[in-house]
Amino acid sequence: MDYQIGRVLQALKDNGVADDTIVIFTSDNGGERFSNTWPFSGKKTELLEGGLRIPALIRWTGKIAAGVTTDQVAISMDWFPTLLEAAGATADPAFPPDGISLLPVLTGASPVKKRKLFWRYKGNKQRAARIGDDKYLKILDNTFLFNVVDDPLERANLKTRDSDKYKEILGEWKAWNASMLPETDASYTYGFSGDQFADHIGTKPPTKDRDID
Repeated sequence: MDYQIGRVLQALKDNGVADDTIVIFTSDNGGERFSNTWPFSGKKTELLEGGLRIPALIRWTGKIAAGVTTDQVAISMDWFPTLLEAAGATADPAFPPDGISLLPVLTGASPVKKRKLFWRYKGNKQRAARIGDDKYLKILDNTFLFNVVDDPLERANLKTRDSDKYKEILGEWKAWNASMLPETDASYTYGFSGDQFADHIGTKPPTKDRDID
């Protein structure tokens, strides 16, 4: 992968467009079965942090400072409005993007923004929401509240200790879910269970059952 990425970057340089090209390296999901997702748990097809956290590198010479990192929480759908703004364009008001432009934060023009992110994944009836540093998570009938900054491995369930925060984020997830297309019995999400992966020994096979709680 390093070699092939190097070829792309060299081609941009050879053609004299390297300084005028935004280069993004990212992924569509967390680690696959051969990945080491430490310090997170979980992997692709799971709403644990190991299934959600992805690499995100961006290069725009002269516009975004090199060698720096940001604490901005972002999601893949942010790239569309980010690139639109970089190109000096705007989205059609009739079809607003789901994400936000990251450009002001990446260029240092604005501070980090607090985000509300939501997920649902039918495999093992997973639901998740992240608001600030706090995350609501549901897998099958098990529900959790984690501070994923202090506890990225998602081991300390704060659901009982901070029940008000748990109820608040759960309410936010339900409000978001009500605005989405409904899940149907016909849809099916493939997942992994104990008969496939040893570390999924307590996980039941995914079903077509509808569950939006």
